Amino acid sequence: MEGLLIHALLRELALELPAQNLGLAFPDEGSLAVLLKGRSGRIFNLVLRYRPPSPSLVLEEGTLLGEPKTPFQRQLWARAKGPLMKAEQVKLDRVVLLRFAGEQGFVDTPPATLVFEATGRNANLLLLDEAGRILGVDRVITQEVNRYRELRPGLPYTPPPPYEKLDPRTLKAEDLRPLLGRPLKEVVRHVDGVGLELMRELARRAGLTPETPLDEAALERVFQALKGLVEDPALRTALTEELRAKWAEEEKEALRKPLLEALERERKTLLARLADYQRALDRLEEAAALRQKADLLLARLKEVPKGAEKVVLEGFDGKPVEVALDPTLSPQENAKKLYERARRLEALAERALDLIPKTEAKVQALEGEMARLRQADLAELLALTRKPREGKGPKVGLRYTSPSGFAVWVGRNAKENDLLTTRMAHSEDLWFHAQGVPGSHVILKTEGKNPTLDDLLFAAKLAAYYSKARGETQVPVDYTRKKHVWRPRKAAPGQVLYTHAKTLFVEGALPQEGGEG
Repeated sequence: MEGLLIHALLRELALELPAQNLGLAFPDEGSLAVLLKGRSGRIFNLVLRYRPPSPSLVLEEGTLLGEPKTPFQRQLWARAKGPLMKAEQVKLDRVVLLRFAGEQGFVDTPPATLVFEATGRNANLLLLDEAGRILGVDRVITQEVNRYRELRPGLPYTPPPPYEKLDPRTLKAEDLRPLLGRPLKEVVRHVDGVGLELMRELARRAGLTPETPLDEAALERVFQALKGLVEDPALRTALTEELRAKWAEEEKEALRKPLLEALERERKTLLARLADYQRALDRLEEAAALRQKADLLLARLKEVPKGAEKVVLEGFDGKPVEVALDPTLSPQENAKKLYERARRLEALAERALDLIPKTEAKVQALEGEMARLRQADLAELLALTRKPREGKGPKVGLRYTSPSGFAVWVGRNAKENDLLTTRMAHSEDLWFHAQGVPGSHVILKTEGKNPTLDDLLFAAKLAAYYSKARGETQVPVDYTRKKHVWRPRKAAPGQVLYTHAKTLFVEGALPQEGGEG
């Protein structure tokens, strides 16, 4: 959820504050609904969906139900009491502070503040006391995960790192001049509260495309569109047919360009090889000359001075032939050296004769693919962009298939462990490692789906088998989501820390089900 959208919602909410708090509801483990009665008498829900990857803040009518489902939600239910007095945004960042007044009763409930961090994959919800100290948090963040700030009970709350961007509510036209000559999409880097969705909406309202380089006239249109976006950031502006066609063509070109560049790099590599092969063929005459000189040396042994660097001998056709020599070798050894050079050149030429037609066919196929790519429509380009290119580079790690059909990756050394865990695994994949002993990192490729117990045991057995505990009957294997695994600063490849782990006890033997890929 982007900053200006939050700003617009809080502006609407401010008209109803202070609002009577009629109670909290918890529709699921990652949602909170505060039922409010505003100053106008309107009854509505302020709904916070605070779990990654798509947090949101909305005002909804009707009644939402749900008892607390987690310890943190039970803490919210007990402490977020009394009227909602203020709803504040940190600059135009995706951080909202909701201040509750507390209530008096047999046991008074002091004021409290809810901090909603709607920051994508780092989304979180915190409960603070009057002094700004953390009472509870949905997702505890330790220093090992984030060196800038910790989020755990007992610590003072530290907001996300500060940044400097233009405030669209107060900016002047000249403030946008650094964008002159640059594509409109770079407004995201310079203007606060505008993300990718609002950038596209801004482009629609300005009648431009995200890739449009901004001249003086376009800059003025962007400035006016920004002012309108502050007042009403709703994503509902329709494209004209002309702009729709321009956007579609621009999107096609953005997809087509990297695909064509990759094919062109491959084509240039093949053309360079063809040039090498042709040079190898051209040197066949050199091989024949080397053989003739070697034959001549062996036929005129007595005419070769000892220790000479070169010698001129009468050729078999009666003409003089100059032969360069290694003075440290005998004439026979010099002849042998010439024969070896000739054989190498002949072998290269023979290999070139075999490879030239194959390489030419590959170049022709690539050029055909490039021609098709230049004519491809948007659907074809999207399919090609998503399709993995097979056979490019070595396969990293061993590959297995779990009983339910999930891919399982196994690192074979520290470098592969590091690549699989820190570069290749999805954040919601499951990571396995034998507890307390050196061994392979094992990735169960679930991407957030729920595997069966058989799948978990299969991956755990692989982790046990490919570890120092191989052969033991009861090996503890820890597993957790990949997003809870990280390599500490300055740690060697393959060395990681992890949290939120569960443990399975398995035999350190290769599992029988599934198969190696």
